[in-house]
Amino acid sequence: MLRIYDTRARQVEEIAAGRALRMYTCGPTVYRRAHVGNLRTYLLSDLIRRVLERRRVRVLACRNITDVGHLVDDSSDDEGEDKVLAQARAEGRSPLELARFYEDAFTSDAATLNLRPPEHTPRASETVDLMIELIAKLIERGHAYTVPDGSVFFDVRTFPTYGEISGNRLDALKPAHRIEAVDPRKRFHADWALWKPGEGELTWETPWGRGFPGWHVECSAMSLRFLGPRFDIHTGGIDLRFPHHEDERAQSDSAAGHEVVRHWVHGEHLLFDGRKMAKSTGNVVLLSDVADAGLDPLAVRMAFLEHRYRQQLNLTWDTLRAADRTVRRWRARVAEWSESVSAPLSQAHAERVEAAFDDDLDTPAALRILRELERDESVAPGAKFETFLHLDQVLGLDLSTEIGKTPVLPAGAGELLEARARAREAHDWAAADRLRDELAELGVRVSDTPEGQTWV
Repeated sequence: MLRIYDTRARQVEEIAAGRALRMYTCGPTVYRRAHVGNLRTYLLSDLIRRVLERRRVRVLACRNITDVGHLVDDSSDDEGEDKVLAQARAEGRSPLELARFYEDAFTSDAATLNLRPPEHTPRASETVDLMIELIAKLIERGHAYTVPDGSVFFDVRTFPTYGEISGNRLDALKPAHRIEAVDPRKRFHADWALWKPGEGELTWETPWGRGFPGWHVECSAMSLRFLGPRFDIHTGGIDLRFPHHEDERAQSDSAAGHEVVRHWVHGEHLLFDGRKMAKSTGNVVLLSDVADAGLDPLAVRMAFLEHRYRQQLNLTWDTLRAADRTVRRWRARVAEWSESVSAPLSQAHAERVEAAFDDDLDTPAALRILRELERDESVAPGAKFETFLHLDQVLGLDLSTEIGKTPVLPAGAGELLEARARAREAHDWAAADRLRDELAELGVRVSDTPEGQTWV
């Protein structure tokens, strides 16, 4: 069974799923296009799902869409979010129309990366009633308080185990560690807003005044509604450990009266060319940029798989090009092997790969084993075909797409074939071998015959 690193427990733990598992993922804030660094987070939950489903575990997944609250909260430190209303007006759209545009773009990117869609994708704008109910319950139970201007704050000192996910305990948490200055309306500096007063677009009436929800409350309200009072896995990026997941855990557990989430799982940051990927640094790569560069978008998925989910990844155009070559080569090999005599899959290789998946999603080890299988001449081509397709149910690289198609040379391969033909004519066998290896990296397999070289 799958074993995965639990951030709160600080150790790898077995996921005791039984026949079904419930999983929540913090979804996108739809105020601009998601870059590939954002998308890495969602591959984590997709891999968990695919590995468990291979074990015949039914996964019920929920991933929210933040289209209010965090969007109009001008205290957010996420660059650009406080400008969404002005952006919508400048484009002649309502804020929700703008949000729908970026939500559709995210959904399209997720499908392009072969991320299996969750069963529930609630929008914050359509579940504010759930948030109001949750806030009212927290007030009733003494975990939240109102102030005269209509704000509602969570009273963090009523939740003694705050900090178990991130290690930021209340007794050591100083005001300077918070983004905002100390708010005199708060009973304690680390309290946070569940509801904020406001007027105009994207605001709602409540018993304590008109306004909009704080960011952290929406995930508690949605997860409790769509997954129930206890669920198995909560995933998100490492940056969400604090304060978002700490606040969410405090809210949910205080409302439910018990521990709601069994395992907290986080994916590491992604760098591009050694720098943080962010609009503020001018270092953003979109999935569409990868396609525009002539690379298969699933090269991004392959590049992610080359690194463990909780290892910081420094993505570069070179690593994306290398991943693209591997994806194309494997598709060409699978198409070639599909013409061979049928044979059972290689059980030994499949079991080793599946064991790597189960070992805290060790995808780099899984890929190394598949490369061994690709080169292993003792395994029949038909067995390689069955094994690669079997494991692609987790890898999600669409390795069957070239089966039955007329082979088409990838960019640059024609020139390499011509150069190799000239090298053979000149009896420059070292150059011919080197060019053969370069062609193999592009997914082109060359054979020499008395009539000349052929390729598949």
